[in-house]
Amino acid sequence: MDILTLIIVLLIILVTVGMVVALIIGNQAAKKQKAMAIIKGQNLSQDSASKNARTAQDKRREQISRKLQESSDEEKKARKKGFSMKSRLQQAGMSISVKRFYLFSFLFSLVFLGIVTIAGAPKFALPFLWFFGFMGLPRMFLKRKIKKRQKKFLEEFGDALEAMVRLLKAGMPVTEAIAMAGREFHGPVGEEMLMIYDAQKIGVPLPEATMEAAKRMPLTEMQMFATGIAIQTQTGASLSEVLMSLAGVIRARFRLRRKVLALSSEAKASAMIIGSLPFLVGGGMYFINNEYILLLFNTTPGLIMTICGGLWMSIGIFIMKVMINFKV
Repeated sequence: MDILTLIIVLLIILVTVGMVVALIIGNQAAKKQKAMAIIKGQNLSQDSASKNARTAQDKRREQISRKLQESSDEEKKARKKGFSMKSRLQQAGMSISVKRFYLFSFLFSLVFLGIVTIAGAPKFALPFLWFFGFMGLPRMFLKRKIKKRQKKFLEEFGDALEAMVRLLKAGMPVTEAIAMAGREFHGPVGEEMLMIYDAQKIGVPLPEATMEAAKRMPLTEMQMFATGIAIQTQTGASLSEVLMSLAGVIRARFRLRRKVLALSSEAKASAMIIGSLPFLVGGGMYFINNEYILLLFNTTPGLIMTICGGLWMSIGIFIMKVMINFKV
């Protein structure tokens, strides 16, 4: 089979993969638009029903919901534009510059290319492997580090808010309560609280400092905290009650997230077993009868079947990941 036929087969496979991915993304976008339409309809009905009699608590809730809506709109705009590498490094808690990150990525790609070359990778695949080592693996590492940092932040954020509530009830100012939480708690929570306090010391208003922290830690809980600080600054509302309610919401969301993780663990284990079977069987066959398995790499039909099988395995794993990826 000549090179032209191989290229045509690869193009057909790539078009099929693109259609599957576009279909999944389109379905998710349609679901989000439908949910937003329902939410907007509910907001309109609530506004028309509450025109006659509004209490101070209703007005405060309306302000908080409006602030959350504005922050969610800003988050959507940021996602459409795409997060810059600088913001991703900040979210991961890394202090290196963007240039240094790309320099480390380039050096890692050279090392990765040398390893796969020594391992006997085919020559036509070396440019793709180098690109994967330069743009793929470092970004995957960065994404994993961001998720790990956000998870650790959520585990301690509820305790930090309750500690701040006790300090506020004792008569301590908001900024000092934030500084105390930053000194008492280690990890991402302490780092973010100290950064808020340091920014406020050099003249940045407290609401703006908390909004910047919400950009560095793009979580709903952090956005709610920044919104509560902004509402308290503008209206003088009771911040201790807001933070106490927020701590309860964070704990409830954390319990729900753990429950979803437990319920989906069986499907994740099945996906891991199914995804690892070809590699385990192929590795065992290589040590038992390597001449039999090397036909998939030394011949053109074998390479085509290997590439097609790898692509279809990737599509299956991607679909299973979408099916079991629940966002709370």
